[in-house]
Amino acid sequence: MRKARSLLAAGLACLVLPFAAPAADASTPVTKKLGYTCPFPLIGLQKLDVEIKASFEVPSAPGGTFTTSDLAVAVTVPDKSTRGLALVGAASIEGTASAGVTLANGALTLPLGLPLTVAKTAVPSSGAFTTRATGSVPPVRLPNAGKTTLTIGDFSTRLTPKKADGSFTGLGSFTSDCTLDAGQNPVLLSFDLGGTQQYSYDVTGSTTLKALGATAPVTGSFTGFSPAFDRTRADFKVFGFVPGTADLLFRPDGPQTGELTGGGFVAHANLALALPQVTLFGLPVADAGCRASAPIPVDLKTGSGFVLASGGPVSGEYVIPPLTGCGAFTAYLSSLFQSDSNTFAVTLTAR
Repeated sequence: MRKARSLLAAGLACLVLPFAAPAADASTPVTKKLGYTCPFPLIGLQKLDVEIKASFEVPSAPGGTFTTSDLAVAVTVPDKSTRGLALVGAASIEGTASAGVTLANGALTLPLGLPLTVAKTAVPSSGAFTTRATGSVPPVRLPNAGKTTLTIGDFSTRLTPKKADGSFTGLGSFTSDCTLDAGQNPVLLSFDLGGTQQYSYDVTGSTTLKALGATAPVTGSFTGFSPAFDRTRADFKVFGFVPGTADLLFRPDGPQTGELTGGGFVAHANLALALPQVTLFGLPVADAGCRASAPIPVDLKTGSGFVLASGGPVSGEYVIPPLTGCGAFTAYLSSLFQSDSNTFAVTLTAR
């Protein structure tokens, strides 16, 4: 009887192989066959073959919805498991499963635990038979451009054999946690989500230098996630009465990346700061090569009321590192400029 129960357990675990997907916008049918290994009492590890079918609608641009339909999972239960079910008097099987699926979209990684229902299936006295499972998959919004993948992982089943009169067999319900066999490609769907239209803006606003207690006007352009600010000048006073000026030139330095966020974006800018002219009492006190000693990272985020097609407010906070290349007064000038909590507050206007 224990052996019969083990065979039955193996059969039950075969009943479902889960998969589930998040939702989308242009229909792509997919069929995937994978092998899993499930542990069972007495008979040990069992290899199971599963076929997954689904149709996906993929959005044409970031911000669109990824949808899944016609999700069907079919598992062929082998004769050995069928005979195990027959030994405990099973006339049918049914149950549930939970599938592990991961959706990756640019910087977004979304693990999903997706429920499936194993349809009630008649159990023959011998020979192989096929069980089928289905589930509904909620739509998922894809915010990022770039490579997007849907990957299947492990699954767990909870299955119940029943007698012809609907009563439970001696086995009751059985749970098996199954793992995807190594050496297989677990990706069900992979595609590049095209970028939205690359918008270009004019920039007006200001930057505030905390340590100096000064504000400088900011003009320039912003294309995609890349800012290009014009040379500007900050007027300040040392000790409250010594007049000074500093020319500031923020230039892109390294990769300029970002992502869409709702109706706006976050630009991960990396900027080099040059100070080509610094004066005190109207006299130059810095060499022409005066600059920040390291690139300045700043996340420039759109604010309330921003619209991609027309523009709006953008702000960000940054740290000025020690200065270098300023000549004899490098250390002193560093003490004046170096600080955190410096800010950009600008308005973008679509060109």
